[in-house]
Amino acid sequence: MSIDRKCNFSHIHKKRIKSMTFAIIIIVLALVFDFYNGMNDAANSIATIVSTRVLNPLQAVIWAASFNFLAAFVFGVSVATTIGKGLVDVSVVNNLVIFAGLAGAVLFTATSTHFGLPISVSHSIIGGYGGAAIAKAGFAAIIVSGYSKVLIFIFLAPILGFAIALFFSIVTLWIVKNRSPYKVDKLFRILQLVSSGFFSLSHGSNDAQKTIGIITIVLFTNNFLGDTFYVPYWVIIISYTFIALGTLIGGWKVVKTLGMRITKLTPFGGFSAETSAGFTVMAATLMGIPVSTTHTITGAIIGVGTTKGFSAVRWGVAKNILWAWVLTILLSAIFAVITYFISVYVAGLIK
Repeated sequence: MSIDRKCNFSHIHKKRIKSMTFAIIIIVLALVFDFYNGMNDAANSIATIVSTRVLNPLQAVIWAASFNFLAAFVFGVSVATTIGKGLVDVSVVNNLVIFAGLAGAVLFTATSTHFGLPISVSHSIIGGYGGAAIAKAGFAAIIVSGYSKVLIFIFLAPILGFAIALFFSIVTLWIVKNRSPYKVDKLFRILQLVSSGFFSLSHGSNDAQKTIGIITIVLFTNNFLGDTFYVPYWVIIISYTFIALGTLIGGWKVVKTLGMRITKLTPFGGFSAETSAGFTVMAATLMGIPVSTTHTITGAIIGVGTTKGFSAVRWGVAKNILWAWVLTILLSAIFAVITYFISVYVAGLIK
């Protein structure tokens, strides 16, 4: 082998090692995001059942985390496929774009979790990923049809959660109207275990798939999957594991905001909110739409609270949450754009 060919081979080998190292770093960051996803969204899964005192906090997070992980064996990967190739033109995606998108999402999610704000972690990764792609290639990098579905469900998910929970609560109240309050409370304490597990299952089915989609696009971009985009099974298992671990640790400030500050919940109200939100999220998952479980369960909790009158809902708290929803995609995108340009600058210095 000639010296030129040896040098060329050595250069390609070093480039390949750098690419693999960066890909591993991005996958680790994706799992950090997944952990924060479970941590912030633990409130979605356990806030109602903790606030009604059906389970204590430790029992609740174990219950929720178990069903989060169980979702790995029940559902497909349609949401992951949407995240992986349905939002951004894959031809413009490289390691820097994915890294910057994740960094933006992690920064926003970690900050919000620290301050107890129940945000849409789903929309933070969608905003971060899109912002990084725009920073590299402009708005042409965005797949409009993919983002249109996401934007529609920003408004539709909480409305559906609210409407279904309100209807469900009224019907259920009518069914149990002639029973003693003690028997009703006892019955719904049992039923809330079922509804909490069901909602945690739907949460895992939709939210873990965001990380699955990101890790898969990393593998595809770095030619670890060949020419065909598909989701490896190990990616599914590791993603569901980390979101379950995040739920197990729990973002307790967020739990307090969702479970105790919006409205006062009873086992009956918790059951109605969880069941209604669970059906909404499950339907979105089966359609391959990345939906916010936070938006959905919050809308459902407000719907349940409204059955007692508008004064039963603390609308000031709801307004603060609404502002966080509105700003999630935008702020995550801004963080990602800043991270992208910093990363490009650092990469230039390293070269």
